[in-house]
Amino acid sequence: MSDPHSDPVCSAKSVENVKRLPYGDCMKWSHRVLLLLCVFFLTQNCALAAESYTIAVIPKGTTHEFWKSINAGAVKAERELNQHGTKVQIIWKGPLREDDRDQQIQVIENFISRRVSGIVVAPLDSKALIRPIATAMRAKIPVVIMDSGLKSDNYVSFVATDNFKGGQLAAEHLGKLLGGKGKVILLRYAVGSASTEEREAGFLDVLQKRFPEIKLLSSDQHAGPTRETGYQAAQNLFSRYGREVDGMFAPCEPATVGVILALRNIGRGGGDVKLVGFDAGAQSVEALRRKDVQGLVQQNPVKMGYLSVMTLVDHLRGKKVPKRIDTGVTVATPENMDSPEIRELLNPPLDQYLK
Repeated sequence: MSDPHSDPVCSAKSVENVKRLPYGDCMKWSHRVLLLLCVFFLTQNCALAAESYTIAVIPKGTTHEFWKSINAGAVKAERELNQHGTKVQIIWKGPLREDDRDQQIQVIENFISRRVSGIVVAPLDSKALIRPIATAMRAKIPVVIMDSGLKSDNYVSFVATDNFKGGQLAAEHLGKLLGGKGKVILLRYAVGSASTEEREAGFLDVLQKRFPEIKLLSSDQHAGPTRETGYQAAQNLFSRYGREVDGMFAPCEPATVGVILALRNIGRGGGDVKLVGFDAGAQSVEALRRKDVQGLVQQNPVKMGYLSVMTLVDHLRGKKVPKRIDTGVTVATPENMDSPEIRELLNPPLDQYLK
């Protein structure tokens, strides 16, 4: 670099020196300024281009209220990023039903073909989704896993509830409700769903270690992906155990609602059978107030969707992000459901973000 004191253009008498410069030197000086301006504008344009991202957010399903809350969190992140000068477009797309693995895989493959900037996905199956997610990572499309785990570590970050802890909290609450004695049923969700399998494992862990006098009547039946399939599974269980069961755990919202309806159908709602469910929806929150449900283990899906998008954008910007982010878990009861922190989890402000 030249010495500014020896350069007539940069000296303290720059104006006078420029006037005295020969024509050829003036042309060189003009070219230098023009070149610097071009470099400046090209750099700015490249920076702007680098700060523009298209992010696919792929839930397990699109009908249940839990996923609408995830969507609201993703939109919240999108708005904040755009307000602060980072152009982000969220594309929300997933299978209609939470048992359609093939459709979720197809959605991922379509986004890979579209060359989106990154993908946030809640895997329907912890094994079946390994290959398409690996394909995205190989294509330099980073993936953040949310909600439900993958039997692989080939992703950028995992943003989710500590589901094992959630199941433990459910067992502790149910055990206290029953006074440490009685007969209970675990109605599982679906084979391959890592999040609910961890909840079920956490529930059984505490039940066996802390409540040896509680007998497990059934733990091998699955509710399936909808409230209707959950209702049918619960009816089948009650046809055998309806008179002797004292408590139940349902590890997700559709299973919880199915059990609520089945308990009412056999005349054992209102707390006659102690029910602990998972997640909030309009029907389950109403049932909590009516005391048809004695506890709902609560995640924070708005926070989960929000942090998933923010974490992916941080990664795209070149920042180092945590491999695992815990979004928290607690138990809502008829007694605490009107406290400010629990009320917001039970009734997230979706209207602010979804139209």
